[in-house]
Amino acid sequence: MVSAEQTILVTGGAGFIGTHTVVQLLNDGFRVSIIDNLDNSVMEAVDRVRELVGPKLAHKLEFHLGDLRNKEDLEKLFSQTRFDAVIHFAGLKAVGESVADPFRYFDNNLIGTLNLYDVMRRHNCKKMVFSSSATVYGQPDKIPCVEDFKLVALNPYGRTKLFLEEIARDIQRAEPEWKIILLRYFNPIGAHESGKIGEDPKGIPNNLMPYIHQVAVGRLPALNVYGHDYPTKDGSAIRDYIHVMDLADGHIAALRKLLTTKDIGCVAYNLGTGRGTSVLEMVAAFEKASGKKIPIKLCPRRPGDATAVYASTEKAEKELGWKAKYGIEEMCRDQWKWASSNPWGYQSKP
Repeated sequence: MVSAEQTILVTGGAGFIGTHTVVQLLNDGFRVSIIDNLDNSVMEAVDRVRELVGPKLAHKLEFHLGDLRNKEDLEKLFSQTRFDAVIHFAGLKAVGESVADPFRYFDNNLIGTLNLYDVMRRHNCKKMVFSSSATVYGQPDKIPCVEDFKLVALNPYGRTKLFLEEIARDIQRAEPEWKIILLRYFNPIGAHESGKIGEDPKGIPNNLMPYIHQVAVGRLPALNVYGHDYPTKDGSAIRDYIHVMDLADGHIAALRKLLTTKDIGCVAYNLGTGRGTSVLEMVAAFEKASGKKIPIKLCPRRPGDATAVYASTEKAEKELGWKAKYGIEEMCRDQWKWASSNPWGYQSKP
């Protein structure tokens, strides 16, 4: 039974997927503590979450500034509060940056997570929903990607996710009372329908949608499309884009499974729509939603990028009772609402 007052720790809860998931957790009756070092996020995002859920629920949210690489920050948190489970988002996520600076990725993503496991274990909190990624499939031999495919990563970011999946499996094998759900995200985009929270990366965006949206509001001159000679219908790469609210609901479904099912072990689920959309199709859909023309610049392929990747979603549908509800139109509509109401993200103009 999931009691109304279960307390969930959300690491990296001030980030893009974190904030949207925290809104859904609060709406679902959970108490939530966020720990975040604000490396790629801002406090304003957490304030907006409180505003969105309203005063009746906002008091159930606590924020702690802290870094998972600093064990004292975690120790302090776990000795103050008993957590029923952890949703672990915290980590760096830019493929290109990971190729240029792998050490930063290993330090952040691996060491932070090992510290988290250690402190969770000492405080007997052994339930985790982990942010994995479709990058663990590398360049799959066939698509859609099924959870039992051979795993291989093409870049250091993907390798951190792959290593952390292996670590989770090893920990759970050694201590069977652990329950760990690994969620392999495909390409999260869109924003909360209110337009109050959304993706606000620091610096030049690494992902397609925030980049398109910064071009649409005039912050960047043109969209660089990396790779226009892929063996796809229009030459651009194909990805499985998923609305961030669908993704947030996928976390609630995974969490409910952790809290209500015995002997889960360590199990992986894809969170995607099961449909592939090319980069150029996405640009066209966004132009339609926003009424803006997006100038594009065709660039060579990026190292470490796969041609086409999309999810098989059957396992999540069957075992989590979760299925993506939104299509590309809604993703672009909500992305544009966020972009047009917050052209500079969470800050007013710099």
